[in-house]
Amino acid sequence: MPGITLLGLGPGDPALLTRAAWQALEAADEIYLRTGQHPTVAHLPPHLRVHTFDHLYEQADTFEQVYEAIVGEVLRLGRRPQGVLYAVPGHPLVAETTGVAVLREARAADLPVRVIDGLSFLEPLWRALALDPFPQSALVDALELARRLTPPFPPSVPAFVAQLYDRHLASHVKLTLMHHYPDEHPVTLVHRAGLPDQAVRPMRLYEIDRDPDIGLLTALYVPPLGPGTAFEDFEHLIARLRAPDGCPWDRKQTHASLRPFLLEETYEVLEALDRGDPQALREELGDLLLQIVLHTEIAVEEGEFTMPQVIQTVHDKIVRRHPHVFGDVQVESAEEVVRNWEALKRREKQARGESDAPASVLDGVPAALPALAKAQAVSRKAAKVGFDWPSVEGVWAKVTEELAELQTASSPERRAAELGDLLFAIVNLARHLNIDAEAALREATARFMRRFRQMERQALAQGQEMAHLSLAEMDALWEAAKREEETP
Repeated sequence: MPGITLLGLGPGDPALLTRAAWQALEAADEIYLRTGQHPTVAHLPPHLRVHTFDHLYEQADTFEQVYEAIVGEVLRLGRRPQGVLYAVPGHPLVAETTGVAVLREARAADLPVRVIDGLSFLEPLWRALALDPFPQSALVDALELARRLTPPFPPSVPAFVAQLYDRHLASHVKLTLMHHYPDEHPVTLVHRAGLPDQAVRPMRLYEIDRDPDIGLLTALYVPPLGPGTAFEDFEHLIARLRAPDGCPWDRKQTHASLRPFLLEETYEVLEALDRGDPQALREELGDLLLQIVLHTEIAVEEGEFTMPQVIQTVHDKIVRRHPHVFGDVQVESAEEVVRNWEALKRREKQARGESDAPASVLDGVPAALPALAKAQAVSRKAAKVGFDWPSVEGVWAKVTEELAELQTASSPERRAAELGDLLFAIVNLARHLNIDAEAALREATARFMRRFRQMERQALAQGQEMAHLSLAEMDALWEAAKREEETP
């Protein structure tokens, strides 16, 4: 009668075929195999007429096309009066794209399906490694992992990478894993798990694509980096601090009370960036992340939102505002990207019903920004709608004009206003010169502090105090400090 029998051939050793599978094989006249490149195939009952779909792998450009063709053919064969016996390596529904697709499509077409379980590659793999996958682990397809730029699982859990079928694929998998793991991270390649010639080879991550025996029955085991290395671990840690038996100080915090710490940690990140200190930046980014997770944990407790919602919101926003990366929009320059970004933001606001009142291009500039950074943001937004000098020469003229007005100001109030205008003009000059005024001023202040402290050290070495030096003597120390700093 019509129908499909999905049969698992097990991991490769014919002794591991299930009794139900062997009975089905003996009762059948013919069998269709996803691939004939499996050790058990040589031990099938001799009376079986064996067909394989190996030829499709040569004809198609992608695995997706191969699998689609196989599924379509199995469904066609299943509609015959005698139906079809379709067999795959391992278990028909474990790491087996065609098995799952055949089952889904057959059920949708009201075509009977019988699934005969087989031992998957996982049990022999875990036995070879002497590992229990519980309480948690990650199971990843090598091809899917190779397509990604970052691993899709937390590095704090062990990972099993299946179907690492050649060295070229192993090279791509290695590069993806190295986004989270060090080059020297210990890993294990397992060849032909469950077969008499099984091989278990510990090595370093950077070595995996050098193994000459990588083939269709190769898997990779990636041990965890250790506790505390995954975002999920960190989120749990912060939730623990906020728990009833957690830290009294952390439990006491609110969105409002944490506000100054968020600002402080942000500036400490900027300071690490200015110093060009990767180790300090690593630590300060962690402190900033702590603030973000704390705010989110408070929001969870208040029923406001959850961490997945925070991540999904920014994920969707990035995808939506990068149609030139995730869609079919073509752009020629970074400037065009910015214009598209602003246009998308306006459409989003309109979709949220925020377009009833007249909108200003200056909307969205945070009120709490420091004065210099706020001036940069305001001037940049005004320039985007054309309110700007056509060239840098006009900005130089404006700086000169504001400086003259400051020099001739006759009252304290007027001088303060003119100084503000001069500073704003300089911010515009920085923008035209492609200089971040905020960063430039921070760096200039840091230079002054370094040189002044060197002056203090020089004065102390001469047995003098800065306060007792003349201006000429301090100028000499200043110049000496500059020369010392500029000497390579």
